[in-house]
Amino acid sequence: MKKIISLGLIILGFCFPSCLYAQDDVINSIRNETVKRAEEMMAEKPVTVTASSCKRSVGGVHDYYSEGDYWWPDPAKPDGPYMQKDGETNPDNFSEHRHAMVRFSEITATLTSAWLLTGDRKYSNKALEHLNAWFVDTNTRMNPNMLYAQAIWGRFTGRGIGLIDAYHLVEVAQSAKILIDNKAIPEKQAVKIKEWFSSFLNWMTTHQYGLDEMNAKNNHGTCWVATASSMATLTGNEKIRQMCIERFETILLPNQMADDGSFPLELKRTKPFGYSLFNIDAMCNIAQILSTPSTNLFGFKTEKGQSLQKGMEFIYPFIIDKSKWPYAKDIYIWDEWPVRQSSLLFAGLAYKNENYISTYLSLPANPVHPEVIRNLPVRHPVLWLVKIPAK
Repeated sequence: MKKIISLGLIILGFCFPSCLYAQDDVINSIRNETVKRAEEMMAEKPVTVTASSCKRSVGGVHDYYSEGDYWWPDPAKPDGPYMQKDGETNPDNFSEHRHAMVRFSEITATLTSAWLLTGDRKYSNKALEHLNAWFVDTNTRMNPNMLYAQAIWGRFTGRGIGLIDAYHLVEVAQSAKILIDNKAIPEKQAVKIKEWFSSFLNWMTTHQYGLDEMNAKNNHGTCWVATASSMATLTGNEKIRQMCIERFETILLPNQMADDGSFPLELKRTKPFGYSLFNIDAMCNIAQILSTPSTNLFGFKTEKGQSLQKGMEFIYPFIIDKSKWPYAKDIYIWDEWPVRQSSLLFAGLAYKNENYISTYLSLPANPVHPEVIRNLPVRHPVLWLVKIPAK
């Protein structure tokens, strides 16, 4: 099988047949670059949480550890608990595990995308090497929880808020699902990978940290649903998938979106534009993961009229002209936004909106700023738009 995809693309999940040409445009805009990047990644070795450690962590070598971004030493108490500076990232905090997870997501998603585009098993085999290192190999695997994520020196050894770091596992889970469903991963390893995600999903739906994050009222609660949705989809956990659909319809949209389609809790932050983009992306990611022909979250409206369509109508004018943003200017990485936001892609296809798609195609496809990448965990369209045709 030399080539899997022609111009007739098949969307994973919900879409309309008339979206095919728009999908073609998106895929063709990144086809060569994706394969080129995958080729470069063939030389990359897996780097998991066991490759680095921090003396401030109370966890073990297999435990994921990170520290809260916006927490700094207190000048008045140099040896005391850290103090918060919202929106200002402390570069001295431990972030190696997060960087490793972001790298893992980028490599796995790119390799899987290249496999879908070319049919060359060298890409799927290389992706499996990284999946095995993180989830199967007992020497390098990560423990399936985030007990020690987003710690704060002198205050907390870990926090529920740290679960947002797992948002970068969404495209890992999607990659694993594609490879497993299409027999590109041997059964024994496929079982182990699914077991890891099942264990993590169980932890995030039962441990207090997970429940705290689930009940967060802002983008953290949104990202919890996106992350849980992707893992439940991979593992076939229909109970959790249905719960995520219900939270989207009864919790996220009603409680987070204002009548004009904005997200007031994000607008209060020191980076209101970036967080507004981040949250509408996460909302659309949820809809993309969970929507089916019988359950279309892109078409869902609350009794008050809140919907993803309204959310897009609010943010889109500022995506095409950021100078018109009427709220406070972000204190960090203002110039770097927007890029190819997943909300533009998924909403553009769902609503058959050519403006969203053309804007998506006009924006940077491969951002390099680490903060942008950290806030753009869904950035590989091939994973979401293409699958192998049924044999």
